[in-house]
Amino acid sequence: MAVKSLVPTEKILHNILVIRNNRVILDRDLAMLYGVETRSLKQAVKRNAKRFPKDFMFVLTKKEIESMVSQNVIPSKSYFGGAKPMVFTEQGVAMLSSVLNSERAIEVNILIMRAFVKLREIISTHKKVEIKLKEIDSKLTEHSDQIVQIIELINQLLIPPESPKK
Repeated sequence: MAVKSLVPTEKILHNILVIRNNRVILDRDLAMLYGVETRSLKQAVKRNAKRFPKDFMFVLTKKEIESMVSQNVIPSKSYFGGAKPMVFTEQGVAMLSSVLNSERAIEVNILIMRAFVKLREIISTHKKVEIKLKEIDSKLTEHSDQIVQIIELINQLLIPPESPKK
């Protein structure tokens, strides 16, 4: 698989963004990965529009593009060359393999699918770690309260008893 060395998983993971609560990849980034022009990718999608419902692919709004610029996700609006970018969900990327019918597209598609799986694994691990940290924090809070009580008892025991008055 010659493509694997050309497209490391980390590069693909870097291209996965969260927009409208969906993990997506920009058309421009996909075109670069597939080794085609963005224009060609968009034309192929438009010719096969029925294969790309809104949960597979959607076009970014001006507001979303401005937000990406302000968050330094992209350098400027001109990054897209004037046309509004399309973004593809994992299912949309899978559908692209039936539209872009080249050997490279198939190999890159497999790598992208694996990157999405790896991202899900990373997120799952992250959630498990977060849950464990919350458990530890809860136990520490409980223990710290008990430690404070123990210290107070020790301090009371260290106070010498008052001598009886005669």
